[in-house]
Amino acid sequence: MDKEPIIIDVREPFEFESGHVEGALNVPPSELLSGKSVIESADKDSKIIVYCRSGSRSNATIQILKQKGFTNLINGINADHVKKNYLGG
Repeated sequence: MDKEPIIIDVREPFEFESGHVEGALNVPPSELLSGKSVIESADKDSKIIVYCRSGSRSNATIQILKQKGFTNLINGINADHVKKNYLGG
């Protein structure tokens, strides 16, 4: 059975607080760039769904994750898109 995907909300903490996908981790791009993110310890082939508000920040974050060696990345665009297309809601 496939492992559950890791869902990352790359919006700023105040945006995350206003609502997010259940189980999502809040990892703004600045945290990823610092190398101190919780995602650093994940397997490089883990399925990772990244989203923000419009898909722009998540797309930029995917590029950062690729540079860090992650290979199974999906731009989830925004919370509603992730829920509808990846979580069956």
